Amino acid sequence: MPERRVAVVTDSTSTLTHDEAAAHGIVVIPLQVIIGATSYDEGVDEGASPEMVAAALKSFTPVTTSRPSPAGMLEVYADLAAQGYDEIVTFHLSSRMSGTFESALMASRDATIPVHVVDTQQVGPAVGYAAIAAVRALEGGASAEKAGKIGLERALSSTSLFYVDTLEYLRRGGRVGSAAAFFGGALAVKPLLRIENGSIESFEKVRTAGKALARLEDLAAEAAGEDPVELTVAHLASPDRAEQLANKLAARLGLQAPVRTVELGAVLGAHVGPGMVAVCVMPTGA
Repeated sequence: MPERRVAVVTDSTSTLTHDEAAAHGIVVIPLQVIIGATSYDEGVDEGASPEMVAAALKSFTPVTTSRPSPAGMLEVYADLAAQGYDEIVTFHLSSRMSGTFESALMASRDATIPVHVVDTQQVGPAVGYAAIAAVRALEGGASAEKAGKIGLERALSSTSLFYVDTLEYLRRGGRVGSAAAFFGGALAVKPLLRIENGSIESFEKVRTAGKALARLEDLAAEAAGEDPVELTVAHLASPDRAEQLANKLAARLGLQAPVRTVELGAVLGAHVGPGMVAVCVMPTGA
């Protein structure tokens, strides 16, 4: 009996670069970012660069985001079926923060091949790690369903922490969870936030960016513990902060390889604003 071919899909908020996605054979479906009156596909159109989003936010140009349509996702599934794939496993950012998972679920019902849709309950690098874990599981002989479960387990075991210069952008997008408790004259607070149960939750608050980033380092090191982990430091328009944090974590944890550092894409960047720095700690399970 011939081996079943399984495609792994994710969305553009996963922070996988083109080269990373290609190396693992992962298909990336773009979300949309709307700057002013123009809509762009993240990771596809040059106009949806993080730099453009950061500049637009600073100049108070309206920036909004949109999930992929079910019809658009169905086209991707149909194309994969035409390429000879027998099943699809697809990983998406938390359903509590985006309708992307819902679009994927709706599209899966009309697909001509089975589509296993996974709500990672995460956002950013943890979503990408989940997709990569599924690829590795499939390479090891796992079924599509099992690969989906392994990817979800990896996502749920991760720790995603982040710092924002201001809560204003999260407030505008209505994606603050319990962080809303910081509002009411507290927009000057430098908050540390985390993804918990699929939502953005408040964690700690400090008064300066320097103290916040130092605390972010401590919390990431604490989450890593003594076990093998993969780390990603992400940022928006703050490469120096990100590089400094990545270097400190590599030295502190005794890592031989540099810590992966990426700039957030336009969609996530639109909600956190320039100056954001995040750390994702993912246990390798080794």
